[in-house]
Amino acid sequence: MAREFTLRGKIWEEIKSLNIDEFIRLLPSRERRTLKRGLSEQQKKLLEKIKKHPEKFHKTHLRSMIILPDMVGIKFGVYKGGSIKGDKSNKWFTLEVKPEMVGFRLGDFAIPLKRVQHSAPGIGASKSTKHSSMKTT
Repeated sequence: MAREFTLRGKIWEEIKSLNIDEFIRLLPSRERRTLKRGLSEQQKKLLEKIKKHPEKFHKTHLRSMIILPDMVGIKFGVYKGGSIKGDKSNKWFTLEVKPEMVGFRLGDFAIPLKRVQHSAPGIGASKSTKHSSMKTT
């Protein structure tokens, strides 16, 4: 049997029916303080777009946007940074918001870091390469 999602003792149906002030009380202090200060103009525009076109895919650079109950079920393209030398395949992370994500930030799910893959050391990389012959390719 699947467990029902709860947030601070409230089930999902109760969370959806809360207004923004009641919802803020359920969040941790950092998110609560951010929302009490108010949304930025960009964040307000994003919420308006979501309400106008809930079925549309929304690309955004707002990684610090806190996921609200209104955003559940929406698909986002969250910007996760540039790529190396023009490879544009990994700039956007596709994210479909689920109830368990409420209260987190969009950027928490789109990790911008890649695994470092080192190759062979180059000439001058260390003192031991000073006496080695030049590589030929």
